[in-house]
Amino acid sequence: MRKFTLAAAAAAAFVAMPAYAQDEAPDGSRAFGIDPYVAVLGGWEQFDNEPNEAGIPAATRGRLDGSLVQGIVGFNVPLGPVFVGAEGNVAKGISGDIDWEYGVAGRAGVRAGESGLIYGKVGYQWVNFAAFGKDSPDYHAMTYGLGFEVGPKDIGLGGLTDNAGFRFRAEVTTFGDAQSLRPMAGVVAHF
Repeated sequence: MRKFTLAAAAAAAFVAMPAYAQDEAPDGSRAFGIDPYVAVLGGWEQFDNEPNEAGIPAATRGRLDGSLVQGIVGFNVPLGPVFVGAEGNVAKGISGDIDWEYGVAGRAGVRAGESGLIYGKVGYQWVNFAAFGKDSPDYHAMTYGLGFEVGPKDIGLGGLTDNAGFRFRAEVTTFGDAQSLRPMAGVVAHF
């Protein structure tokens, strides 16, 4: 009876170990919970010059485009090796035809490496163009995109930054029915 009790206790300990290990992600953060973050990205966006559902008029001189700086506030909900999340953004045109952009998006993806993420996103975005004057309306449509985030350990800087809570982010999104191309890159600070 004593051997059976010891064997059962050992088996229970080994079964509990993997369950405990799954409560932690590869980067040491929680595998489950809510992880808030803020980000600053920079990039460029170019709209095509064709009629579209958003009602954006054709530009008189080529295509509408411009460089942007964007602020993001969001959260991820890790679910083991995958995650879901939501974010809001505000972007200001710093040169070109775009004045302001703002929107919301949902994200879903997988964890990769020590602290990386690979994701897809779907959202809704409003755009205001400086090229159409001070009182121009906001044009709006669905947005779609793909992106990734990598932490310091994923790019070989783990010894320099330890667990600083920063990641590099790059993504590409489009407005409406692929009416724009918007590559963006920047830094994410997660808490």
